[in-house]
Amino acid sequence: MALLTMLTGIAILTFQSPAFAAISDNNSADTINFDSIKQVKAGVLNVGYVEAGPTNGQPVILLHGWPYDIRSYSKVTTLLAAKGYHVFVPYLRGYGTTRFLAHNTARNGQQVVFATDIIAFMDALKIQKAIIGGFDWGTRTADIIAALWPERCQALVSVSGYLIGSQQANSAPLAPKAEQDWWYQFYFATDRGRKGYQAYTRDFARLIWQTASPQWHFEDSDFTKAAVAFDNPDHVAIVISNYRWRLGIVKGEKQYEGLEKKLAAKPAISVPTVTLEGDANGAPHPDPTAYAKIFTGKYIHHTIKGGIGHNLPEEAPEAFADAIIEADHLAK
Repeated sequence: MALLTMLTGIAILTFQSPAFAAISDNNSADTINFDSIKQVKAGVLNVGYVEAGPTNGQPVILLHGWPYDIRSYSKVTTLLAAKGYHVFVPYLRGYGTTRFLAHNTARNGQQVVFATDIIAFMDALKIQKAIIGGFDWGTRTADIIAALWPERCQALVSVSGYLIGSQQANSAPLAPKAEQDWWYQFYFATDRGRKGYQAYTRDFARLIWQTASPQWHFEDSDFTKAAVAFDNPDHVAIVISNYRWRLGIVKGEKQYEGLEKKLAAKPAISVPTVTLEGDANGAPHPDPTAYAKIFTGKYIHHTIKGGIGHNLPEEAPEAFADAIIEADHLAK
């Protein structure tokens, strides 16, 4: 049963999870093997990724967040591949088997580099245009691609909507409760925080999983498999750089100044978009009404009910896969 309201002419829908019946007949499909990792040299990286589905299918690129990994999309990938989509799930810089090609490349975590990494990944695999989906850091990366390179983005699925930020915007203080929600950002701003994350990476990730998705009762074995991605030699450096850059503690690379200036202006996103939010997201996130108007093309929002938290693709894979299919239909 769907509850439909209208906000400035934009459809906002709420569904019980799983969201739709469109792909429920694929629930019995064999899960894609996420231990079979491919590698491709792309830009400054050798990117590790999983690929599934028919090679002549519509390309879909799925982007993970922090502190998660590509396994957040194992069920989503299985569902989409069974529907004929050609799915790619890359490790971001600092995760899994993705490595820098040169030792002297800056271990930079500013927001735009993740997007340029994915554009390079698409170029390397000769993917001209794809449906791009993401959550957490993956949402921000997908949003940036849709905003700056719309010709490469067939359609967009983003959890928590519009997450493009800037150092200027982040310099404004928030209300005390909102600041408390970002406690780890301030922790990472200190040398103690860097050392703490280095020493307790997995404990830290488990805590975030628990607080960001308070109603998600994940298996220890699933966490252990995902946590291997944090053993990447550049993981700590990239995470610390990312959060310090957000607060303006460190500068970005000069070559990206022009792109960051464009992002600081909060560019609209015109590609067909489906945004999603879980009803039990324990991580900081904007209200859907706050970003609805910035999506100027065909646009639908779904709030997924049933205690769904921050790691929405893993907690509600049917809903996320359905959103990819819905975004595809919007783009036709």
